[in-house]
Amino acid sequence: MTTEAKSTEEKATQAKPASPFTSFSQFYPYYLAEHSNPTCRTLHFVGSWLVLGVIAMAVYTTNWALLWLIPVIGYGFAWVGHFFFEKNKPATFKHPFYSLLGDWVMFKDILVGKVSLKRE
Repeated sequence: MTTEAKSTEEKATQAKPASPFTSFSQFYPYYLAEHSNPTCRTLHFVGSWLVLGVIAMAVYTTNWALLWLIPVIGYGFAWVGHFFFEKNKPATFKHPFYSLLGDWVMFKDILVGKVSLKRE
């Protein structure tokens, strides 16, 4: 590799901001703060239930094409919540894996009463 190519590669590496999160436990409080609007949380919750319903229906009917609906339903409900109610960009855009995990942890936390669907 030439010196010029190395220099360009180093600049590109340095230009990328490092993620401020090194673990999911660091990310989750940020995730919850990005979901402070009760309507946004409710839309996430409903979307997650519908995703589980689509999976169950696909398994029950062995119609695996239904699984293509998962991202449409899951992200559709969540993004409506963010763009119209929370008025922020979904965490998925910057932290896709932590965000997906956050969706399901928040779903579980709502089910067990740890996170409320009402304004906190």
